[in-house]
Amino acid sequence: MNMPIISIVSPVYKAENLVETLVLEIKKVLNTLQVSYEIILVDDRSPDNSWEVMTQLSSKFPEVKSIRLSKNFGQHPAIMAGLSKAKGNWVVVMDCDLQDQPKEIAALYEKTKEGFDIVLASRKERKDGFFKKLSSKLFAKLYGYLTETKYDYEVANFGIYHKKVITSILSISDYIKYFPLFVSFVGFNTTAITVEHSKRPDGKSSYSFSKLLSLAFNSIISFSNKPLKLFVKFGIFISIISFIFGIYNIYLSLSGEIDVLGYSSIIVSIWFLSGVLITIVGITGIYVGKMFNQTKNRPVFIIDEYINNNT
Repeated sequence: MNMPIISIVSPVYKAENLVETLVLEIKKVLNTLQVSYEIILVDDRSPDNSWEVMTQLSSKFPEVKSIRLSKNFGQHPAIMAGLSKAKGNWVVVMDCDLQDQPKEIAALYEKTKEGFDIVLASRKERKDGFFKKLSSKLFAKLYGYLTETKYDYEVANFGIYHKKVITSILSISDYIKYFPLFVSFVGFNTTAITVEHSKRPDGKSSYSFSKLLSLAFNSIISFSNKPLKLFVKFGIFISIISFIFGIYNIYLSLSGEIDVLGYSSIIVSIWFLSGVLITIVGITGIYVGKMFNQTKNRPVFIIDEYINNNT
């Protein structure tokens, strides 16, 4: 088999009823482009029969390569596992739930001919639920503020990337993996085109509120130290206010306007400042913990099985 021009990487989780349609739709589009290709499916140890379906597809189509991770590592480590095996000059990353339309791959690839290294898929009209769209907007604004960068919530994993971009992304040694932020970090000549976004035809997203919150928190902590800076500023602000309040109380005492110092104000002050200190120590501890995980240098994914590895 010749070296592929395009590699398609898709993480798979709870998609036993979707993955065959995904592969057939991708093949239909890429055959019309008349380029050599490979489809890399990464099973993030899905609890359903996704792996069995992937195995059947790899047996039927030699260009379909199926990877199974040793356990559930998460969507973005699964993407990294697929990227590490991609051989194409161009790599398309897309989710398996068919909300990313395979037919848009042709438009993405065509746009690369204008000299772009990255062409992102912008979902102007997202077909997600209200909560998911709202949480994406909030994360984009919060992340943009804390990292002082621009983050577009209409863009996710779907896009096409030159192999030099993928090489740069794989060289990032951060323990916490979040593919869209890595894409934003590496730079290169980037553009975006508007694509059609669809409703998920089967099942529902595996991202619960707690998982989304954890992903957002870990991503922000991994890519920004601004929370620490904000707490330093907040601590300085509290110190200034306390100093002014202390001077004011001395004035009141000297002028004879205070007979008995208030017990409640002392207790409130103690509890307030204790809360501030505990929060600051907690945030600092989280950063130290992330540094500890980073220094252990553990792999972010482990491959258990790899079908059609030699094709």
